[in-house]
Amino acid sequence: MGSPEGGRVRLPQLKLDDLLEELQARLEAARGTQNRVHSLLEAVLSVGRDLDLGQVLRGIAEAAAVLVDAEYAALGVIGPDGKRLSEFLTVGVSDEQIAAIGPYPEGHGILGELIRRPEPLKLSKISEHPASYGFPAHHPPMNTFLGVPIRVRDQVFGNLYLTEKRAGAQFDDEDESVLSTLAVAAGVAIDNARLYEESQRRERWVRASGEITRSLLSGSPRSEVLSLVAERAREIAGAALAVVAVPMEDMGTLTVELAIGQEAEAHRGLVLPVEGSLVGAAFSAASPVTSPDASQDERVSAGPQRFAGLGPAVAVPIGTGDGVRGVVLLVRQAGQTVFSEKETEPLQGFAGQAAVAMELADRRSDAEQMALLEDRDRIARDLHDLAIQRLFATGMTLQSAGRFIEHPQASERVQRAVEDLDDTIKIIRSTIFGLRAREGAAGQTLRARVVRVVGEAAPVLGFAPSLRMEGLLDTQVPGETAENVVAVLSESLTNVARHARAERAEVVLETDGREVRLTVSDNGVGIPPEGRRSGLRNMAERAQQLGGELELTSPPGGGTTLVWRVPVEAE
Repeated sequence: MGSPEGGRVRLPQLKLDDLLEELQARLEAARGTQNRVHSLLEAVLSVGRDLDLGQVLRGIAEAAAVLVDAEYAALGVIGPDGKRLSEFLTVGVSDEQIAAIGPYPEGHGILGELIRRPEPLKLSKISEHPASYGFPAHHPPMNTFLGVPIRVRDQVFGNLYLTEKRAGAQFDDEDESVLSTLAVAAGVAIDNARLYEESQRRERWVRASGEITRSLLSGSPRSEVLSLVAERAREIAGAALAVVAVPMEDMGTLTVELAIGQEAEAHRGLVLPVEGSLVGAAFSAASPVTSPDASQDERVSAGPQRFAGLGPAVAVPIGTGDGVRGVVLLVRQAGQTVFSEKETEPLQGFAGQAAVAMELADRRSDAEQMALLEDRDRIARDLHDLAIQRLFATGMTLQSAGRFIEHPQASERVQRAVEDLDDTIKIIRSTIFGLRAREGAAGQTLRARVVRVVGEAAPVLGFAPSLRMEGLLDTQVPGETAENVVAVLSESLTNVARHARAERAEVVLETDGREVRLTVSDNGVGIPPEGRRSGLRNMAERAQQLGGELELTSPPGGGTTLVWRVPVEAE
């Protein structure tokens, strides 16, 4: 008989410890997967709760870093051209590091690879990819990389970039799957935030339109309504600067009537050519014109820097077709997004209300002018038909009575009274002529003459000088003073053309009702000590004759500034 053990079934010899370890590992993996799914759901819910687009984008980047255990995360928003990044949000990089690194990336290298090919990209070492450009100075070291696109309604909105998986590990397929799932949820959240943002913006436009309508119906002055239009447009569009420019009479130029916000002082009273300027392009085309960066735009006229710290701009015509009455220019701060079509559409309608304000103001002005002219005609008619006839009759009576006066002195006094009456009749007739006279020919105002002189100097200078005018120049500056202003301006620009070898010149003419001040500055070589002084002496004498003065400065670094000022009395 065999041994008792011989009949037993032999089981595989598995080590109990190994079995328990494998079971434990599978349980841990299942628990990890469960926790990750739970974290993913939490992340999806968290990015969907907020309706502020900026907060949504930052929440997506933060959630992505946590889900795949990455040290650094970034979200890049693709600009309107579809080729570069317009926004770049980072997680894991301090403000000090960002300042040391410099400007945010625009979408070259690996970042641009995802823009050109919007599909997930996983790398074990960034520097080994053919598209890698390397990192700028002070950039933290990064090796592992995982990027996925974010789509909003079949359009690629931007990309998620994750680098440096913690503990020196590599991003795996599961990380890619989790991040792709988050990107889908992010697309929905971004779309919702955009729709909410747009509805809020439209509501603000509606409220602002109602405010403008109430102002119009209440008979507010044109300047007050235009100021309200510019301020509300600046606030709602997120602009730093708002400018309103209106055309001058038959001169092919626009003058800045109103400027609000950053760099506003440099724009007030500025005279811009219709041909070749940003606002002129919108005025001529009667349609909005955008610029990605006003500080670098060739259509911004020559002159001193007026857009420091500013960037994207849009010029919107006030009115449509042949009825364009001016242009509203809005400029955002540098680095902000370019104005989109969705933003310019409500702007056009809003600018239309400015056109209504200007139309109503003109109609009111015309009505007041007609009433004034009718009143003048009535006064002139009454003077002619009543006062002059009675004075003439009185004179005839005295002249007839004088024949019967025998006393020589009395007769002489009566004759002198008749002569005085004749002189009075002449004065009244002259007054009647003045009441019925119309304004002088268009283009003879001080503003128009100054624009003409500056325009005529451009071919001689080789560039168009910058021109700015402020104050009631046509009403507060007397005729004699205006003649001298024009002469001094012409002489100053001639001197710049002959001697300065300048590349830029600026003309500023302004009055506060007490004095008129003309400033002509250039960036030329300055005035040499041995230079001719006859022209400057003539300008100084003109100022002295009118009780004013001439100031001339020429710093060692080059350039000249001429200030000619004389007192004026408001008429």
